[in-house]
Amino acid sequence: MKLRNIIIIALLVLFASVSTSVVLSQQSHNLDVVVKTNGTDVQIQTSNLLFSTAPPSMKIEMEQRALNDVYDDKSSVDSLKNDIKTIAKSYNYTANVKIESQFGTDELPMPATVKGTSMLPTLQEGQDLIILKTRDFKVGDIVVARHPQYGLIVKRVAQIKGSQVYLMSDNREVVVQGNTISRGLDTWLPISEVVGVVREY
Repeated sequence: MKLRNIIIIALLVLFASVSTSVVLSQQSHNLDVVVKTNGTDVQIQTSNLLFSTAPPSMKIEMEQRALNDVYDDKSSVDSLKNDIKTIAKSYNYTANVKIESQFGTDELPMPATVKGTSMLPTLQEGQDLIILKTRDFKVGDIVVARHPQYGLIVKRVAQIKGSQVYLMSDNREVVVQGNTISRGLDTWLPISEVVGVVREY
């Protein structure tokens, strides 16, 4: 009887220790990742590792990928988070990802530079901008959008109709050089081509 009790207690202790090991093992593979960015730089912070630190090579890889995503006009909050999760998975971690910027949690900024004089006097040629990647904009906002001929353009929202947005230049001057008349670009574009709203200039 005594031996049986000892065996039962030993089995219970063994079961408890195995269960604890499994729980600790599972917890140690969960990772909280905070991507901190101001639209030009990126910093990665990791936490929730019980008895270890995140591999430096993983953090470097995450920073490079996140920085590429910040500068990519086609990336989004979701695509950046998925990229970080994919990198974490390659190191056998399950990542919970959050983005922190000057615009708030899970708000993604992007840098841009003004080319041309079509937004004078508001924006100067060569001026650096920080855009908040969003399609939440209104008439009067300055936005950056993808144009099929000119690439990224910065314009003011003049009208929104259905899935289309009419963008106008602030500079309304007409320039005549010889037989050539030029003015700032005004154009209709799909709302889906708007990258975001200019927030810092």
